[in-house]
Amino acid sequence: MSTAQTVLALLQGCNTLRRLKAIHARVFVHGLQSDPSISAKLLHFCAVSVSGCLAYARTLFDRIECPQTHDWSSIIRGFAVGASPREALLYYNGMLGSSFSFADSHSFSFALKACERVGDEQKCREIHGTVIRSGYEMDVVVCTNLMRCYVGNGLVEVAQKVFEGMSVRDLVSWNSMISCYSRAGLHHEALGLYRRMRKENVGVDGFTLVGLLSCCVHVGALNMGVELHRRASREGFLGNIYVANALIDLYGKCGDLAEALFVFNGMPKRDVFTWNSMITAYGVNGCADEAVLLFRQMLREGVQPSSITFLGLLLGCSHRGLLDKGVEFFHMMSSKFNLRPEIKHYGCMVDLYGRAGKLEKALEIIGTSPFLVDPVIWRTLLGSCKIHQNVRIGEIAIKNLVQLGACNAGDCILLATIYAECNDKQGVARMRRLIKSQGIRTTPGWSWIEIGNQVHRFFVDDQSHPDRDEIYRKLEEVIYRASLAGYVDSKFQLIMPDLTCEGHLESSSKYHSEKLAITFGLAGTPDGTNIRIVKNLRICRDCHSFAKFVSQAFSREIIVRDRVRFHHFKGGVCSCKEYW
Repeated sequence: MSTAQTVLALLQGCNTLRRLKAIHARVFVHGLQSDPSISAKLLHFCAVSVSGCLAYARTLFDRIECPQTHDWSSIIRGFAVGASPREALLYYNGMLGSSFSFADSHSFSFALKACERVGDEQKCREIHGTVIRSGYEMDVVVCTNLMRCYVGNGLVEVAQKVFEGMSVRDLVSWNSMISCYSRAGLHHEALGLYRRMRKENVGVDGFTLVGLLSCCVHVGALNMGVELHRRASREGFLGNIYVANALIDLYGKCGDLAEALFVFNGMPKRDVFTWNSMITAYGVNGCADEAVLLFRQMLREGVQPSSITFLGLLLGCSHRGLLDKGVEFFHMMSSKFNLRPEIKHYGCMVDLYGRAGKLEKALEIIGTSPFLVDPVIWRTLLGSCKIHQNVRIGEIAIKNLVQLGACNAGDCILLATIYAECNDKQGVARMRRLIKSQGIRTTPGWSWIEIGNQVHRFFVDDQSHPDRDEIYRKLEEVIYRASLAGYVDSKFQLIMPDLTCEGHLESSSKYHSEKLAITFGLAGTPDGTNIRIVKNLRICRDCHSFAKFVSQAFSREIIVRDRVRFHHFKGGVCSCKEYW
C-alpha cells in the first residue's frame, strides 16, 4: 500500500480534530499536500464533520491551488449549516467565478440553505436563475431546497410554483411542501396536500405523519388526526416515538385526554418529550392534579424534567388557581433541577398571582424577571386587573404595552371594561380616543369547527358560508332552547367595552363566531356527538354563558380551545369553574 493510500485509510477512520491534525502533519512530512484526494478528504472532515473546525477548513481550502467542485461544495456546506451562513454565499460566488469548477446539486442546495438562513430573497431568486441556466430546474433535491428557501423568505406562492413545476416528486418533496405550508401557518393547505397525496397514491413516512398531525393540532382537525392515527397503526408507525408524541399532542390539544392517555400508555418507550406532551395536555385542559401525579411518576421512572415539563405544570396550576402549588413548582425548577425559569414561566406566575387577586405581587414578579418583558405578560396582568377591577395597575399595564408598541384594540377594550365597571365614563372615552388616534386595528375573531374531514371557519356575523341561511335559522332555535335553560340573550344589551371574542369596542351582535360554529356543529353532527371549537381569541362572557346553556339544552359536550385555555362545557357547567 502506498503512503497516499495509507493516509487516505487513516482519514477514513478519523473521528477527532486532534487526530486529523496529526494525519495532516504526516501529509506534510511525506510531501502529499498537493494530492487532490487527500486535500479533499481533509477539507471535507473539517468543514462537514461535527468534530471539524471551520477556521481550519478555511485554511485548508485557501491552500488548494485549483479547488474542484467537491471542494467548493464542502466549504459551502460547512458554512451554510454553521455559524456564518453569509460566508457560504461568498464561497458560492467564488465558485461561480472559478474556471476549474461548476455548481452542482450539492453546492446549489447548500447555497440555498445559507440563503434561507440569512433571509436574502434577492439572492434566492438569483440562485434560482442559475439553477435554471445550469439545467438543474428538475433536480428533486435542488427544487426541494428552493421551496424551503422561498418559504424562509416569505414567498410561499413561489415555493408552490416550484413544487407544481417538478416533473418528478419524491416523498421528501411532498414532506417539504407540507412543512413549508406549516411554517407559513397555512395548515389547511398542508392538509389539502395530504388529500392530494392520497389521490395520487403517494405513501407516507414518519415525517409526513408528524407534519400533518402538527397541522391538525393548529386547526383542531381531530377527525383528520384520527384518520392519520389509523393509518399510522396500519402501516406500523406507532412504534415511531415522534409519531406517538405528535398523537399525544394532537389529542391533548383537541381536548381528548382519554385518547392521549391511551397513546401514552401504549408506548413501549418514552422520552422526555412524551412525558412533557402528556403533562402539558393535562395542564392546558385544567387538570392540574393529574399533571402533578404524572410528574411524580416521571420522576420515579428516572426521567429528568425540562423547562417544558414545568411550564405544563404551571399552566395546570394557573387554570385551576392553585397558587401555592404553582409557587412550589416555580421554585423547584431552579432549586432542585437547576433549570432557569423562562419568560413563559414568569407569565404563568403573573397569571397565578393576578387571578388570586395578589396584583401587587404579580407586578413584583414582572419587575424581578431577568427578561425583556413580553407584551403577553402585561396583557395577562391586564386581564387579572379586569377580574378584580383594579384601575391603577391596569393603567400601568396599558402604559407599558403602549411603550412596547404592542398595544392593540383588545388591550384598550380590557381597560375600558375596567373603567366601565367602576363607572368611570371618562376612562372609557379615553380608551375610545386612544383606539382612534393611534389607528389601532382590531384582530378579526374566528372560530374553526371540523365536520367530517373538512374544517369550516366562521367570523362575526359571517355571511360567507354557503349554508348561511340555514345556519342563522338554526341559531334562532338554539338561542330559544338555551334561553329556556336559563341563557339571557345579550342582543339588546349594550355591552360596554368588553374583551369580546370578536374584538369590538361595542357589540350588540349576538352572532359571534363561536355561536355560529356551535350552531353549525349541532346541525351537522348526530345527537350526543361532542362539538369541538378552536378560536384565535379569548371567548367572551356572553359566548361562555351561551355555550354552557347550549350544552345543557342539547345534552352535548362542547369543547372550546381559545387563545388562553380549554373550556369543556357539559350539563350547563364549564370545566374552568368560571376561572378564566
